[in-house]
Amino acid sequence: MTNGQSVPRDRPAVDLSLLILRVVAGTIFAAHGAQKLFGAFGGSGLGATVEMMGPMGYPVAVGEFFGGLGLVAGFLSRFSAASLIVVMIGAIAMVHGKNGFFLAEGGFEFNLALIGLLAPILIAGPGRYAVGRFLPLSKSMPSGRPFLVLE
Repeated sequence: MTNGQSVPRDRPAVDLSLLILRVVAGTIFAAHGAQKLFGAFGGSGLGATVEMMGPMGYPVAVGEFFGGLGLVAGFLSRFSAASLIVVMIGAIAMVHGKNGFFLAEGGFEFNLALIGLLAPILIAGPGRYAVGRFLPLSKSMPSGRPFLVLE
């Protein structure tokens, strides 16, 4: 690099790992959000989601779907990861926590696994393979990285 900084040798592996995390978590959330929002994949749709969850059904359905798409694309990844972690904490607190840990009994095991997928994205950002890196705004930054909010 011209600025005297060296790239750690494991950085390509980290970037690839973050891409895999984003695509897996994003696909899961986009699919679940599509069920809640549009009734896709045998889901109930927005009306039934709001009937079951109350007014919180709107931001949960929209957040899961668009947050999942944001993760897959690598756009607003940190914001999406943080929002989806909050949704999963809410799901644990309001639905799954009372059933214990194991998924077989309706517990929060899966929610905790999803939080584990999202936490590295929140902490480290989306990695090199993200749409945010190719936006015109990122070219104006001296580091070549997008504004933190776009990561």
